[in-house]
Amino acid sequence: MAADTPIDMALWQGRTDPEPDSDRWHQRIQPLANNAVPGCALLGFECDAGVARNQGRTGAAEGPNALRRALAPLAWHRTAPAYDAGNVRCVDDELEAAQQALADRLTSLLTAGHLPIVMGGGHEVAYASWLGLAQSFMPKTAPPRIGIINLDAHFDLRDPVHIRSSGTPFAQIADKCQEWGWSFRYACLGVSRAANTRALFTRAAALGTLVREDREIDALRLDSIVRDVQRFIAKCDHIYLTIDLDVLPAAEAPGVSAPAARGVSLALIEPLVEAVRDSGKLRLADLAELNPSLDIDSRTARAAARLVHLLTLNE
Repeated sequence: MAADTPIDMALWQGRTDPEPDSDRWHQRIQPLANNAVPGCALLGFECDAGVARNQGRTGAAEGPNALRRALAPLAWHRTAPAYDAGNVRCVDDELEAAQQALADRLTSLLTAGHLPIVMGGGHEVAYASWLGLAQSFMPKTAPPRIGIINLDAHFDLRDPVHIRSSGTPFAQIADKCQEWGWSFRYACLGVSRAANTRALFTRAAALGTLVREDREIDALRLDSIVRDVQRFIAKCDHIYLTIDLDVLPAAEAPGVSAPAARGVSLALIEPLVEAVRDSGKLRLADLAELNPSLDIDSRTARAAARLVHLLTLNE
């Protein structure tokens, strides 16, 4: 079971500057209405079920509204509009119903020409996000070439046969692609070898995953990795970007289910996000695992807000 949470524009608050052309997000964001001019549409996913099934630290269901509060005072540099599309809420353990409800909402937003940015919730959001994008191409005679770029400390490729959770979304997507006869194109950047078993590395290799570990992503090798990402994008027609905030070091993102002992700093993540944003192929993005109850001084929420701000700068 899933429920829609009404749009709460009271969450969008911040300072107002007297100088001309000094708007901030809270002054420009609008509630989504029917027939709205295409723009960026923020949609929350209030869900802890996947993290709970994965035996993680719950609390990410409160993430969407925390991200709104952190984004509200940031400076506005867009030309296209931005909308608040409300939240989809997972009731109890009804994860699959909530994922389908989110997917259907996303299909509608994509069909209307919006760029959806989903605010999780645990990383179980990824299956719903991909499904929403996949549904937007149906019916099609030729399978769409969708590339998934995941910035994450974890592959999230665990076998979903026994239980579907925040640790299984990309395995579920791979299975669905096989069922439909679609290609599975997956890049996982920021992977921690310490946090992923040999079985997961083997599965990633079998699926042809582009893998760059956290220890590989440094200032000296960043340009080379950006080029790897651009080559991956060149072989795709559409890109879905998903960011698990646990890719960041625990000092930068303490408010996640599984804080990273090492991680990849925001300064190194941003050029990768920019490469995706500037490709012209980005159709959908999401951010997962923001857990306000575990955050310190809103560090994780602020990092997530900065990433949303960065993602939307070229519109």
